[in-house]
Amino acid sequence: QPQLAESGGGLAQAGGSLTLSCAASEGSIIGYAVAWFRQVSGKERDFVATTSFNGAVSFYADSVGERFKISRDDAQNTVYLQMSDLRPEDTAVYYCGAATFFRNFGLKSAGASRYSGWGQGTQVTVSS
Repeated sequence: QPQLAESGGGLAQAGGSLTLSCAASEGSIIGYAVAWFRQVSGKERDFVATTSFNGAVSFYADSVGERFKISRDDAQNTVYLQMSDLRPEDTAVYYCGAATFFRNFGLKSAGASRYSGWGQGTQVTVSS
């Protein structure tokens, strides 16, 4: 089970872009699905996007639609989240977690409790 560390957050204006990185500080992401979730203070951790163990399958929350793109580079032991057309409602702390899924069964609907290896998160703030 890899231990992950998120980075790349910051302040952006509405309509702008940011790219987040999720790197394994311990272990390897090879063989693991990796997902991004986000959390606003006092609320639950919400699903954003996930990519399968080989990057062939990805799913996104309706709220991010085609604005966000998840990708992985196993050689760099890193998963990325490219965020464009940012909106103030995208403001949150972003976390990444890893999990294994047999033949991707359950990948689309898995919640935060299914994943582990969370880092400290990275804050994304979008101003209007």
